[in-house]
Amino acid sequence: MDVILPKIFFGTDGIRGRVGEGPITPEFFMRLGYSAGKVLVSDDRCLTKDKRPAVLIGKDTRISGYMLESALEAGLSAAGVDVLLTGPMPTPGVAYLTCALRLQAGIVISASHNSFEDNGIKFFSSSGSKLSDETEKNIEAGLSAPLIPVSSAHLGKARRINDAPGRYIEFCKSAFPYHLDLHGMRIVVDCAHGAAYHIAGHVLHELGADVVLIGAEPDGLNINQDYGATHSATLQQVVKKHKADIGIALDGDGDRLIMVDNKGRLYDGDQLVCIIAKHRQNEGLLNGGVVGTLMTNLAIENYFKKLGVPFARAKVGDRYVLELLQRKGWELGGEGSGHIICLDKHSTGDGIISALQVLYAMKGTNKTLAELLRGVALYPQQLINIKITKGFDFLAIKSVKAAQIKAENDLEKKGRVLIRASGTEPLVRVMVEGESKQKVNHWAEYISNILRKEINL
Repeated sequence: MDVILPKIFFGTDGIRGRVGEGPITPEFFMRLGYSAGKVLVSDDRCLTKDKRPAVLIGKDTRISGYMLESALEAGLSAAGVDVLLTGPMPTPGVAYLTCALRLQAGIVISASHNSFEDNGIKFFSSSGSKLSDETEKNIEAGLSAPLIPVSSAHLGKARRINDAPGRYIEFCKSAFPYHLDLHGMRIVVDCAHGAAYHIAGHVLHELGADVVLIGAEPDGLNINQDYGATHSATLQQVVKKHKADIGIALDGDGDRLIMVDNKGRLYDGDQLVCIIAKHRQNEGLLNGGVVGTLMTNLAIENYFKKLGVPFARAKVGDRYVLELLQRKGWELGGEGSGHIICLDKHSTGDGIISALQVLYAMKGTNKTLAELLRGVALYPQQLINIKITKGFDFLAIKSVKAAQIKAENDLEKKGRVLIRASGTEPLVRVMVEGESKQKVNHWAEYISNILRKEINL
């Protein structure tokens, strides 16, 4: 029987951590580039004889991106891989350009919604999809191999793509229907001082919107700081101040979306997926069902049942949403954090393109977000994050399991309990939801306190 070894470095969304601490170091990135270069191109039969493989590297606006980009470039070059550099570019932009330029792989240096002290890396295949678990394991397996550069005549070269932002802007615009425009709409766009700072505003402006741009002054140290999808208060204030019709918040690498309506009310990824799905169903454009995650609010699932729309849950993480969509042959999925995938528009989650799908629903029906979501009342949900040491086995704690069963019995079929490890941070997430807010809060705190006690033992 084959033994399936777990991944050491890759989580649910690439590799991520504190800069200067393993594995987010120049040495590791150079080795990672070398191993990835060997693995990603080893089985590419599309290359003509004597042609070097090529890989695209994009990044967000963190100051550490310069250092890590250079190390990664060195490793890829040593493996005989040409490198194309975009500079700051949203993660979905890298996915698109990798596919459009017929490259062997795309790489993004980013820690998404984390603060500037962190950084990370994500990979895309030649088709613009995230790498499989198997490919990631193969890259990890090559990290211990000696770094022996190819001969000088076969070393990779590097060049910069100067028109990358313009290419991606046009691609995003193509995801909005040609018979509509955004004239008459005032839209606040929050770029989180991240990779979309020079792109998102242009997309919406060129489609006709009156754009108020915020979070678009990156200095290498301010990514996600008080702006973006994880800090919505700023967007809510600016929307009300400018009497805007809608607010759009992206995260540091541009693959998440949160929106705010004209009253300053917040709409998360689950709600936005619901709006897109219902509009597509009404327009006869919904192909199959919708994929959510284990964290998707139960009210969303029940709403889809009323609409007659098939619904399935994947593990938390947009890569798992994508995998389930592909298995079922569906096109639409997402999670509450704002990762929304529209496979008829892009191969991966894209904050800008997802926003355009919501704006299509608004423009096509002449309705507000609140009107489009009428009939959907989210169940109270409490999420508590608890820090743990790496490798801590919380699943083996009997008292935690007993508390979960006790809570589920009390909630009956009107709620649920989910205890899971974060795929990107050393955290255990305790989530409780149900019709009764009092019960939800009680059981979330009850289970969390037991966990904290066990961790400190």
